[in-house]
Amino acid sequence: MFKQTISLIQKEFVMEFRQKYALGAIVLYAVSTVFICYLSFHTIDSKTTWNALFWVIELFAATNAVSKSFGGESKEVQLYTYTLASPGAVILSKIIYNILLTIALTLVTILVYSTLIGNQVVEMSLFLGTAVLGASGFAAVLTMVSAIASRTNGNLALMAILSIPLLMPILIIVIKLSSMAVSGMLLEDPTNYLIALGSLNIVTAALGYLLFPYLWHD
Repeated sequence: MFKQTISLIQKEFVMEFRQKYALGAIVLYAVSTVFICYLSFHTIDSKTTWNALFWVIELFAATNAVSKSFGGESKEVQLYTYTLASPGAVILSKIIYNILLTIALTLVTILVYSTLIGNQVVEMSLFLGTAVLGASGFAAVLTMVSAIASRTNGNLALMAILSIPLLMPILIIVIKLSSMAVSGMLLEDPTNYLIALGSLNIVTAALGYLLFPYLWHD
């Protein structure tokens, strides 16, 4: 299964770079959203507002990036993949690829956001760690939800309805951690929150691995 997973991840990268317009559209979506915020605010003095706006942009950018995971594949391609690889390898490859894609998109968003609107972060290492773990959690949850939505002919409304409650625990933790990083006031030990966030990501990926075969064989 390990070899199948690696091969499928390589396939995802090859397909992504063959359709460069799709990757460019994802990056353009994030950058243009930040630019619209810049035109509206120029600078944001409130650290709370700066932090909240960043995660709003990040959440919608991640949703836009991951929503095509299964919805962008035809039934014929899914059937062909089913004959070549195990369901576990398919879902793991999707999750890993989307995590890498979302992390890259997050780093680009942080760079553009900080350049245009200003950098309010005091503890940058904590903020970057939170952003990477948060992006990984978004990708894991949204990948599984995308698989479910694809069984309803790619119903994006269903994807939005299912993803919001599943993402809520991750959002609560990342907002808490990033608020500490932005304010610089570490009133609590962030280690426990980081461990909780990483554990949520692992549990989400594990549940996807266990439950996806039932959805795949449907």
